[in-house]
Formats: sequence, C-alpha cells, structure tokens
Amino acid sequence: MAEPTQAAVQQRAVDPGGSGAGGNGDARMMLEVKGLKVSYGGIQAVKGVDLEVRQGELVALIGANGAGKTTTLKAITAVLPANDGSIRFIGEPTKGMGSYQLVAKGLAMVPEGRGVFARMTIVENLQMGAYSRSDPEVALDIEKMFGIFPRLKERATQLAGTMSGGEQQMLAMARALMSRPRLLVLDEPSMGLSPIMVEKIFEVIRDVASRGVTMLLVEQNAKLALEAADRGYVMESGLITMSAAATSMLHDPRVRAAYLGEQGVP
Repeated sequence: MAEPTQAAVQQRAVDPGGSGAGGNGDARMMLEVKGLKVSYGGIQAVKGVDLEVRQGELVALIGANGAGKTTTLKAITAVLPANDGSIRFIGEPTKGMGSYQLVAKGLAMVPEGRGVFARMTIVENLQMGAYSRSDPEVALDIEKMFGIFPRLKERATQLAGTMSGGEQQMLAMARALMSRPRLLVLDEPSMGLSPIMVEKIFEVIRDVASRGVTMLLVEQNAKLALEAADRGYVMESGLITMSAAATSMLHDPRVRAAYLGEQGVP
C-alpha cells in the first residue's frame, strides 16, 4: 500500500477555471485501488495492485513497457473488466459501472494515442467532451480551454485530424477537461512527440495541476513525470514495487538507474 500523504494537503477546486475555496485537514480520497487483478485471456497483466490518489494530488505511475500501467488505467476507467480487487472513486465502488457513468461522476481519461475525433473541428471535439453535462456553461468552459491551450484557439475551426501530434494531445486534454473531471487520468501524454512538444505538454500538465485538477499520470518519461508529481508509484511485471514522494523517488538510486537512464548507480 502507498505511503500516507502529508497530513495537510490543500484541498482545491477541480473545475477547469480553478475556482473555489481551499480546505484544511486531510485531503479527500479520490481514488482507492486494492488488490486489482486484470487478465488478457490466460495472461495476468495486473497481479494485485494497490494505489491511491487524494484530492489535489498529481500522482505518477512509472515503469517499463509491458509492466501493466495502461492496463491498470483501463481497469480504473472501466475500459477493461477487473478479475479481482476493488476500485473506489470518491468512496463509491465502481464495480458494474460503465466508462460513461464514471465520466458523469467526474472520472475522465486522456487515452494513449489521443483518440481525437479526426473529422470534427477543435470546437466540436470540445463540445463532445461536455456530452455528459446539462448545464449552460459549456461555451464558457470552451473559452477557458482556449485560455489554457492558446494554440487551440488559433485553430478553432480546423479539423482535428489535420493537427500535429502535440496539438492533438492538447486537444485530447482539453476535451477531457470539458467534462469538469474531479480526477483526470492521463496515459502516456508525451508518446510520439518531439522533445520541444514534450516540454510544452508538461508545462500544460503542471499548469492544469496548479488550477486544482487531481491527476493520475502514466508516463514513459519518468524524470518529467516525477518532477511534476507529488507522489509516485513504480510498477514492474504487474505489481507495485515502490511508492514514495516524487522528490524522494527522483533521488532513489534504484529509480535513477532503472528509469532515469543513469549508469553506474548501485
């Protein structure tokens, strides 16, 4: 099980505009996963994962390719069924819920590969992100997204499929934020992007986190992920093998040798 978070994590609002008052005391548990097991056919990809995310945190899940990170996220977001274990979102068991129900409750995912609607414009993609909402503030939130992602505003009427990979990643993030998530799950947001665009995406991730959005991040660039995160987990062969404060993990010789590309570290 993960180490407990600090006793006085500031509670923050999680709407895209970042409005709302702070709070005192322990931050609210947003996501609690216990003993999660997921199989593909006869192969068990996730073998009993425990992790948690509290309100206002950015939590990074790192590990080698094939460790089971994306499978874990897909089970959390009900894209894949779990074989065993429990998942609770804001205290409520998610067993039996579909992905669309979880989105309506405030759990949104930016999938690996972005998954934008290629033949729709940027504005239409953002409107699709708000499909579960019935309030009158969708247009206002689109303008908020344009404030966070100025490049999208410049291309508001452009078809999403004609954008660069980095621009599509920004759109995928903005589309997810349009649902006003209480927890935003990001799967490999830097995959396939140029180094310059990776830096830009992480600038946006840090900006969104500063606005109070709680996040669970799976990312191949362990250094950038841990630099942005409050806490981190290491996943190996379907199991969590380490959990600690992100700053601690950045200085851990095992993490530095295995995931930060440093040689000669014992």
